Amino acid sequence: MTQEASHLIGLNKAQTEAVLHKNGPLLVFAGAGAGKTKAITHRILNLIKDGVSPHEILGVTFTNKAANEMRERVIALLKKDKILSFPHSSNPWIARQHGPEISTFHSLGVKILKENAQKIGKTKNFTILDKDDSLRVIKKILKQLDIDPKQFEPRKLSGRISRAKGDGMSFIEFSNAPEINFFEKIVSRVWEEYEKELKNTNALDFDDLLLAPLRLFKKDKDILEHYQNKWKYIHIDEYQDTNKVQYEFTKLLADKHKNICVVGDNDQSIYSWRGADYANILNFEKDYPNAKIIILEENYRSTKNIISAANEIIKKNKERIEKRLFTSRGDGEKILVYAARDEKREADFIVYKVNDLLNAGVIPKDIAVLYRANFQSRILEEKFLRSGIPYQVLGVRFFERKEVKDVLAFLRASLNPDDANSVLRVINVPPRGIGKVTLAKVFSGKRDTLAPKLKEKVDVFFQILQSIKNKSSLFLPSELLKYIVQISGIEESLKNGSEDDLERLLNINELVTIATKYDTLPIGEGIEMFLEDASLMTSDQDQIEDAKGVKLMTVHASKGLEFNYVFVTGLEENLFPHTVMGKEKKDKEEERRLFYVAITRAKEKLFLTYGYKRMLYGQETENLPSQFIFDISPHLLDEKEDDIESVITIE
Repeated sequence: MTQEASHLIGLNKAQTEAVLHKNGPLLVFAGAGAGKTKAITHRILNLIKDGVSPHEILGVTFTNKAANEMRERVIALLKKDKILSFPHSSNPWIARQHGPEISTFHSLGVKILKENAQKIGKTKNFTILDKDDSLRVIKKILKQLDIDPKQFEPRKLSGRISRAKGDGMSFIEFSNAPEINFFEKIVSRVWEEYEKELKNTNALDFDDLLLAPLRLFKKDKDILEHYQNKWKYIHIDEYQDTNKVQYEFTKLLADKHKNICVVGDNDQSIYSWRGADYANILNFEKDYPNAKIIILEENYRSTKNIISAANEIIKKNKERIEKRLFTSRGDGEKILVYAARDEKREADFIVYKVNDLLNAGVIPKDIAVLYRANFQSRILEEKFLRSGIPYQVLGVRFFERKEVKDVLAFLRASLNPDDANSVLRVINVPPRGIGKVTLAKVFSGKRDTLAPKLKEKVDVFFQILQSIKNKSSLFLPSELLKYIVQISGIEESLKNGSEDDLERLLNINELVTIATKYDTLPIGEGIEMFLEDASLMTSDQDQIEDAKGVKLMTVHASKGLEFNYVFVTGLEENLFPHTVMGKEKKDKEEERRLFYVAITRAKEKLFLTYGYKRMLYGQETENLPSQFIFDISPHLLDEKEDDIESVITIE
């Protein structure tokens, strides 16, 4: 093999075909563990070796974790190539500037909106509201409109607005829709005030980061053409997870050159509840009649027994592109199925088996316990805690911790003077004795009417914000955060507090450590990127800390991850498959896809567990084993009934 083709070593036939395809639309169906990231990254390398400028290449995925992994692998390939003169700088930002654009959909949206902020009526320093921020604004609006939050739950209102935005709808389109019901009329009233709040505070919510660029592209053909010419070769990962807005955005961006490569697996489409439509990947051929189609079926992750079970599970779905995974790995161990008396005994068994694995030399982080619903984690946590086995529950997100959000709010409020929500969050952090009446006068522009002592307190707070803003043009990101913690009084209030306060201070110190990664960027640009990245850390996977414990998480959160040993728990009818999702054919198929995702996370050994009894909604229920267990051939299974002598109860 020539030196020019050495980058193809280690690729199978289907991967090589995907890598060597250059012009025109390409659809890659990639089964679980079939090396899709390897195919994408080597394809990007091949384009560059074939004369395409790195700056003309775009790669988009869903989570920061996936984007970072793809970017790092591409940069490593470029550095390793002896023909290309890619800079071998140890500075990751320099490498990033010379490489292709690889980001999440939301990060890409932020980039486009910041470059065209005036076009959308914002300043470059617009605030990004995360889900909790949006919820807080909606709660405030309900109070203003005198709407009972118990009758109209804020989360449901927020979710309905988010879903409508994901479908590409504006407030006006939603309000004028025919046959709007009573609940949707309430949504419409809240949404109208919500949009006013976003405008007044120079803010965008998460859905706007996708919807606003799409509207910009539709409205301004010159802007659209600019980005079409900027990114002539486009790669979209996990295409089956795109919603309507992401689909339309991608289609517009690729419309001029048609050099679009989408990679995904309809068998792993598990996000319909948040607007994802797997029909986008199934209809790719209709959108691009000349598309080349490649199927990756060789699994590099799991043993034959696990792959055989996965094939048997997913073949029962009808709305899918036929593919059958295979592997060159050995048969491996049989899948252990454990029937417990109840959820307590199920948890005992899991902890017992995990302990066996640890005693055999398995590293805790190589073990995952998956469940269908979050409530299942409680008994598992209780048993793990008592056993002394280190564990981590995925979903406790670093950037959602109060003390972290407070520091970030100080920073946002200093840079964006219109961000009233951030001001409201921290004007009394730490407590300054500024009451609701005073706050009302502050936000209605009546600061001068305050009593002298109150006015002094308010003025001191705003002087703190101004001081932070002044230092932002002088200090590195980590230095600026240290300054915020000190000048705001947060450090002083926490360091002499309780054990919980000291824990909060440690979290703030960790935030400063994270900020040091941005210190190599030009002053100003570094803090801007830090704030942007902090705002976009949204998915469970983005929150995985480098902890060494056993991972406990929902199956949804596990997508894209892999572990040597996987326990799938609560495999009972009405729980998994979930009863709420079991009404329509499409929902039943999604539950089956979810189970397929769960079992294909395992590399070496898979455990399936269920309980004959379980406490649900305060009542003990009697359960039948999940139909999914019966869909697997008996010769692949090692089934065990609850044996009181074999498992030590963790009390």
